[in-house]
Amino acid sequence: MTSATHSTHAGHQHVHGDGCGHVAIPHGDHVDFVHDGHLHRQHDGHYDECEPSGHAVHEHHGHVHGDGCGHVAVPHGDHVDYVHDGCRHAAHAGHYDEH
Repeated sequence: MTSATHSTHAGHQHVHGDGCGHVAIPHGDHVDFVHDGHLHRQHDGHYDECEPSGHAVHEHHGHVHGDGCGHVAVPHGDHVDYVHDGCRHAAHAGHYDEH
């Protein structure tokens, strides 16, 4: 899933990659890096904020995410995403969205 809008993260001096110290999360055709409470992706020589392109419900999600659930927790703006089944899940209105 790619961004619906092109939101550049201005002033990003750090270069993300293997061993950079930030959590790397595979996301479709690229890798997101957790940095400063945002998810960044490299794009054309700069970094973009990687945000969901819409409301995509993860159907039939029987697992409840939270502290100690066994999945990587990723701070993301005003909520926490959990890496599960190759995507990030965020609790929303009684279900989980795919980010």
